[in-house]
Amino acid sequence: LLFFVFSLSRSSAKLVAPLGCLVSRQKHTLPDLPYDYGALEPHINAEIMQLHHSKHHATYVNNLNVAEEKYKEALAKGDVTAQVSLQPALKFNGGGHINHTIFWTNLSPNGGGEPKGELMEAIKRDFGSFANFKEKLTAVSVGVQGSGWGWLGYNKEQGRLQIAACANQDPLQGTTGLIPLLGIDVWEHAYYLQYKNVRPDYLKAIWNVINWENISARYVSCKK
Repeated sequence: LLFFVFSLSRSSAKLVAPLGCLVSRQKHTLPDLPYDYGALEPHINAEIMQLHHSKHHATYVNNLNVAEEKYKEALAKGDVTAQVSLQPALKFNGGGHINHTIFWTNLSPNGGGEPKGELMEAIKRDFGSFANFKEKLTAVSVGVQGSGWGWLGYNKEQGRLQIAACANQDPLQGTTGLIPLLGIDVWEHAYYLQYKNVRPDYLKAIWNVINWENISARYVSCKK
């Protein structure tokens, strides 16, 4: 029962205790985007962003709050069966909330290009070159069967960057131990209205809005 979730205000995010400590908590809320819905055009259009944020992410937040309330009731009753039965909903909706909160900050209308500084040196060390890294993360993301995410994560034990794929809304750190730096959403709701079923075209376009400042800051922070 050590699945961690994020307690998110509209301006900040912080880790909270495991779900076993839900005696008193604030409800999760949908974070504001740091840019307008149309700011990522032409690479990701405004209609996609509006639906993705205000509908899909909002649904994960709402369902997570409901699941946590039920979990709190099950804890109070000592109903272990109910606690276990709620784990899939907590994982799916909690993961959806975590993943999308990272995803919005990983994107920027001023993004694209290549990273600089420590992150770039780490990418060259662990993947040989930025071009190799980009090719590998793109290939992993294209190859996700059904719905899921492609990730660049940091392996704290080994002190190196790793690429991974997660199914559905499985959160990277909670399921692999890797600290998330860059997540690429390859659920169809992230691109279908604009790119139809051609996921590779979406993945080619998204590199133009990747926020390397955010990802670099995450990298520096997780190394401390």
